[in-house]
Amino acid sequence: MDEELERIRKNRMEELMKYSKVVKMEIKIEVNDNNFEKDVIEQSKSVPVVVDFWATWCMPCLMLGPSLERLAEEHKGKFVLAKLNVDGNPIISKKYGIMSIPAVKLFKEGKVIDEFVGALPEPQVRSWIDTNIGKKE
Repeated sequence: MDEELERIRKNRMEELMKYSKVVKMEIKIEVNDNNFEKDVIEQSKSVPVVVDFWATWCMPCLMLGPSLERLAEEHKGKFVLAKLNVDGNPIISKKYGIMSIPAVKLFKEGKVIDEFVGALPEPQVRSWIDTNIGKKE
C-alpha cells in the first residue's frame, strides 16, 4: 500500500511539474520575423498577446521591460508577453509601423486592439493591462 501511494504521489508531482513548466514558458516568449505569425497572431486567438518591440541599446526599453515581465508573472497566464528585438527583425517591425521604441501592442483574435509607445510608469502599464485584459486574480 505504501509503495502504491508513493508511486501515485511521484506521478502526480511529475504531472504538476510538467504543467508548471508549460505555464512558465507561455508567460514570456521571444519572437522574431520567422515565428511571429504562429507565436503571436495564431496564439492571440486563444489568449491575448502583448508584444514588446524593443532594442538592446534603448534605455527606455530596458526600463519598461521589467515592468511588463513582472505584470505577466502577476497575471499568471491571462496574457502572453512576446518580446521582439526590432534590430534583428525588420519585416515585422515594418509591417506594424514601428517608428519609435519601446512600442507595445496588444493582439487579440489575430489583430492589434490597443497599443502605446514609450516607457510608461508601471502603474500606467498596469492600468492599461487591467483595462484590456482584466485584473490579476
